[in-house]
Amino acid sequence: SGIIESSNMLFSRGAVATAVLRRSLRPSGSSMASSSAAAERLLFGGAHVPHVGGSHFRQTNSAPKSASSFSTTAPTLQAHSFDEPNPSLFHSDRFAGAALDTDKTDDDLVADIAAADLDVLLRSDVRTMGSILGNIIQERNGKDMFDKVEKLRNLAKDWREAGAGRDASKAAEAEKAFADMSAFASSLSSEELMTVSRAFTHFLAIANAAESHHRARLIRHDVKMNARKPGYVGALSTKRDSCGGAIPHLVKEVGVDPKDVYDTLINQTVELVLTAHPTEVNRRTILDKQKRVQEVLTEADAKRSSGPLSAYGQSLLNDCLNREISSIWQSDEVSRRKPTPQMEAERSTLVIETVLWNSVPSFLRKLNVTMKSELGPEYGLPLDVAPIKFASWMGGDRDGNPNVTPNVTREVCLANRAKAARLFAADLKSVQSKLSITNCSDELRGRVGDVREPYRAFLQPMIERLENTVIWAQDKLDRLEADGSLDGGDSISTDDVYLYKKELMNDLMLVHTSLCETGNAISADGILTDIIRNVSAFGLTLVPLDVRQESDRHEEALDCITRHLGLGSYAQWDEDTRLSWLQQELTSKRPLLRPGEWHDAPDIFTPTAIDTFETFQMIEEQYEESLGAYVISQCTSASDIMAVLLLQLDAGVRKPLRVAPLFETLDDLNGAAATMDRLFSVSAYKG
Repeated sequence: SGIIESSNMLFSRGAVATAVLRRSLRPSGSSMASSSAAAERLLFGGAHVPHVGGSHFRQTNSAPKSASSFSTTAPTLQAHSFDEPNPSLFHSDRFAGAALDTDKTDDDLVADIAAADLDVLLRSDVRTMGSILGNIIQERNGKDMFDKVEKLRNLAKDWREAGAGRDASKAAEAEKAFADMSAFASSLSSEELMTVSRAFTHFLAIANAAESHHRARLIRHDVKMNARKPGYVGALSTKRDSCGGAIPHLVKEVGVDPKDVYDTLINQTVELVLTAHPTEVNRRTILDKQKRVQEVLTEADAKRSSGPLSAYGQSLLNDCLNREISSIWQSDEVSRRKPTPQMEAERSTLVIETVLWNSVPSFLRKLNVTMKSELGPEYGLPLDVAPIKFASWMGGDRDGNPNVTPNVTREVCLANRAKAARLFAADLKSVQSKLSITNCSDELRGRVGDVREPYRAFLQPMIERLENTVIWAQDKLDRLEADGSLDGGDSISTDDVYLYKKELMNDLMLVHTSLCETGNAISADGILTDIIRNVSAFGLTLVPLDVRQESDRHEEALDCITRHLGLGSYAQWDEDTRLSWLQQELTSKRPLLRPGEWHDAPDIFTPTAIDTFETFQMIEEQYEESLGAYVISQCTSASDIMAVLLLQLDAGVRKPLRVAPLFETLDDLNGAAATMDRLFSVSAYKG
């Protein structure tokens, strides 16, 4: 009801159609720059979109053209964007808009289309799914409601074609079109506004799914089109923004030495940071359904590429697509419960488990082959090198979020370790089931003794140690959730778990080396290589958490310390005085506070300062790679960065986190260079 009331308020204020349509054109987490903008034009028209006539979805019959020619004019389309009878992924007019020899296979037709219109298949997919959605709206909400959705779409199209207020010569026409659109939207009830909003929101969401699928389709197409080129291995796309295109471009066209390209690739790391967007309200249920829509489109492509598909096979996929879109329409789209930081972090690990866990080693395998092909056989990607890594703010970003406490970060770190151990244990079981080979290296034989299947024998304690890691982490999690403390003995000794990436990597590399030394490199290069690459990319923590906090909180904590020690007020000192004192304390390395001392002077140490001290205490407790960077939001000066270094030192952090300042205001951005110059002039910072 709150959403219905909010929609009614939007429409009663006059920004009617644009408010709901623009909002529905921006599915959470998506960019308007790609399919949202494209689908907006498809829905609402515009002279700059040549392939859109009166409608996007149903094309009338047109005169046949030569099989060797392509349509360069817009096809004539009928009036309804959500109205195609019997929509199917296998319509004979799937290639409408390009005159082609339809006796060819779908795969060959794609090759022909590439010369004229790469997006014809995307438009076909969107047309089909939009029509399915339109049929569902009519079935579930009635034709009258469907007609209102269509009327608002056409009114918005009229406004856009009149220049949408951006063309001075059509200002009067655009103003009238907007007034008509506003008047019609204002006449709708709250319930009708909700249905209209949902119709456009879901259309744009499935259009986004279609475009995501289409991007992958175009990459596959590029690989196939280049497959016969001499020396092309076909692992990665040849597009310039792909490693498969950039590497040969650098070597063959720019003239960069292959060794320099190799050294750069193995010494750089791109870290992708997962964050919980504050406006993300889509349920995981809906996101999963949209993912399944993409999977259906992918399967349909594969079926069409393999030749004619039976009517039964077509109906299976069409029915599956109908089921998913129908289920989307009948589901509640919005999370009704505010997610906790732990829930947000769990969602990020789900992305890793379901997508990245297989995609990352697959990409690195392709990159390895491409490097050997383009740079030379000696320049493959080392197994312990991970050009791509991941981090997360979920569970560590406490800036403005009082719900992210030190214990929350502890919980997320432990949960990530448990998840990583489960994934590695499952993968090692798969390797163990395959490695029935009886010969091995002397080194591995020395570890397992005289057993018949040495690899299985060696892997078994590794699996048990990973399973122990899950139990160990879960036991700590249970204690944290029960009483907020990690006091008490562990049920499993840390000697029996994997705490450090190097331990697991050494064991895996022993297996890999043994296989290679005994003539079984082909076995070593299977799933075992993928596991090793995942250890390099994800480690035993899955994603290290970045800790983020506002600079004012560190200033407040240090102010409490200086007043407690009788040194005056840190908050009142100027920048030079602050830097002088910070440098002195960093150099002396003497402790400023003993752990928990902040509880002894409640008149000086504020609750927020205590939370800051306990956050640094939590950082000191964490095992290797649990945490990544310490991010300072609203950073304004060199002392803001030095303050975090001192607080880490005073908490006893053995390997201080790297400090990443965020310069966010215009003044801070303009002064960022001067701030960094000042920082680099401080001897204690340079070490």
